[in-house]
Amino acid sequence: MNAQESTSTRPYLIRALHEWCSDNGFTPYLAVRVDDSVQVPREYVKDGEIVLNVGMDATSGLQLGNDFIEFKARFGGKPRDIMVPVGRVIAIYARENGQGMAFPPPVDMLSGVGAALAPVPRGPGDAAAPQEESVVQLVPAEPPADDGNEPPPRPTSPASGAARPALKRVK
Repeated sequence: MNAQESTSTRPYLIRALHEWCSDNGFTPYLAVRVDDSVQVPREYVKDGEIVLNVGMDATSGLQLGNDFIEFKARFGGKPRDIMVPVGRVIAIYARENGQGMAFPPPVDMLSGVGAALAPVPRGPGDAAAPQEESVVQLVPAEPPADDGNEPPPRPTSPASGAARPALKRVK
């Protein structure tokens, strides 16, 4: 089997980081690029993305498979079935410190196949340019102040200018 035929490392890395978060008492969050293949409550999707708490306390029946991530969770007190293709996961990170890993966007998003799958620019001048296929690691730029009222950290683009975790390319 050559590199072209091998399976993706993404599901293995997601499982590993989920386990790392759980072992260290952190809350694992998934950032997901939403399209028609993703089954999530659409009212919680913002800018084509949704951040999901995939901690054991927030989910029921969590299955981190090679093709799909499936679980049941409550949104606004209402139980929902969630199903996310692994290829739509763009990051997994710990809520408490932002450490984790970001993934390149799906190949179909880079090639511009279908308008519904095209990346959504985050701001003026933030063009969705094709990126080299690699894995990036989220590294906190500064320790977060945890006052309990702050929303969870999210991976952001450099164009947003927010003090968020910085991306470090891992080759």
